[in-house]
Amino acid sequence: MKGIGGARGFRRTALAGTVLATALGSGAILVACGAGGGDEAADRPAVLSVADSYIPLPPAGGMAAGYLTVRNDGGEDQLVKVSSPAARSVTMHRSTASTMEQVERLDVPAHGALQLARGGNHLMIMGWQRAPALGDELELDLTFARTGTVSVKVPVKELTYRPGQQ
Repeated sequence: MKGIGGARGFRRTALAGTVLATALGSGAILVACGAGGGDEAADRPAVLSVADSYIPLPPAGGMAAGYLTVRNDGGEDQLVKVSSPAARSVTMHRSTASTMEQVERLDVPAHGALQLARGGNHLMIMGWQRAPALGDELELDLTFARTGTVSVKVPVKELTYRPGQQ
């Protein structure tokens, strides 16, 4: 009798596992599809990629700027923090014709891009653990409001470097 009861118990456990797996799978599909209604672009998760990243070689290892493009093939997001294990601080800035100001966040539009480039939005990197050299790569941890943290390796390039022009 013990063998028969054991088989029934196994069947019940297997059935319960199948039901649970189906329910969890359905839940994942519902989460991925969204609840419907509302602002669909805001409801969709952001799908981010980083391109054209570089840091112009700073003079004597001092303060450096950082540039990159965050492409978004999904819903809107915001860059809310940038840090690096190899630098004391990394801050986000916005430049205008006459000023440069630190900002707390930068928008990453749905199905668009956030461009950090010379003369506009950019990063300021300070307190290097060791002076950077051409060809070094600095790890930057980009933290987004919805997506979380994305780590990228950013190469140190010559001061005159412009992506797509060399």
